[in-house]
Amino acid sequence: MLAVIYQEHLMTILHPAADLSLSHLTPGIASMQGANLSAVSEFILIGFSTFPHLQLVFFLLFLLMHLFSLLGNLLIMATIWSERSLHTPMYLFLCTLSISEILYTFTIIPRMLADLLPTVHSITFTACASQMFFSFTFGFTHSFLLTVMGYDRYVAICHPLRYSVLMSPGSCACLVAWSWAGGSVMGMVVTMAIFHLIFCGPNEVHHFFCHVPPLLKLACGTDVPWVAKGVGLVCITVLLGCCLLILLSYAFIVSTILRIPSAEGRHKAFSTCASHLTVVVVHYSFASVVYLRSQSPQSLEGDTLMGVTYTVLTPFLSPIIFSLRNKELKIAMRKTFLSTLYPEKM
Repeated sequence: MLAVIYQEHLMTILHPAADLSLSHLTPGIASMQGANLSAVSEFILIGFSTFPHLQLVFFLLFLLMHLFSLLGNLLIMATIWSERSLHTPMYLFLCTLSISEILYTFTIIPRMLADLLPTVHSITFTACASQMFFSFTFGFTHSFLLTVMGYDRYVAICHPLRYSVLMSPGSCACLVAWSWAGGSVMGMVVTMAIFHLIFCGPNEVHHFFCHVPPLLKLACGTDVPWVAKGVGLVCITVLLGCCLLILLSYAFIVSTILRIPSAEGRHKAFSTCASHLTVVVVHYSFASVVYLRSQSPQSLEGDTLMGVTYTVLTPFLSPIIFSLRNKELKIAMRKTFLSTLYPEKM
């Protein structure tokens, strides 16, 4: 329902970009591009066109990784839902994180798989804007939830006596709601900024989904550099802010753990953070490579393969890490799986 409402909103506000005034363009550009501007009603995604002999291999590989990621996150959600001992704030946030990850992959990967088949690779203006909105919404929601999970571990280890008060059901619900609201705001800000630009052919997007840098290359006008700098600054600031908050949480966590007298106690305390910390390292390692890399011209092959790391590989690794690095979740998943296969023995 949200997708339909948003697409209708874009049709009435953004798509008339073809009819927008050209007054912010220089007269030369306006006169030369006037005929082309009204024709840009769709984009052509050519991200994997440079790998013609590997497209079938990529299709099968990405399909299997997507299905594994989907099943892994669904299993995590089902386990948390069915196992009463996991009805705690930490696993509530993990369940919400799995939801955001599923939605993020559904925004990008099915369309990417379709483009790997010998079909038309075009995407309408509205569908492209919708894909950008939802990919940024779920992507930033994921980052905000990782930050919230870091705060949860900080409270649990550094202030255990106040944990039930600080992480009450109401507080957890507010943190989750603010994460989703923040992601939605980021998605709307970035999408509105990009799709209020004028796109003057060609309309070939050098990527496998509607991402900001390749779309900026298709826009024209004197405000394009300012929009590019503004969007980049906002995205980098938010990501670095989340990363710094997580690092600050773990600085206090490590300081507290080192003061625990017994080695067993230190290991037990750190084990509750191991899976989250590993996912954070993977998530921000790929994100930093994408957003903080040099802005020098990149090859189409390099941009495409780089995009695969944070759209396919990271969602693929996340459920594996949480399943293997979290002892309580691993035991509960095994119990849930066995009870499903052999209900009479449980």
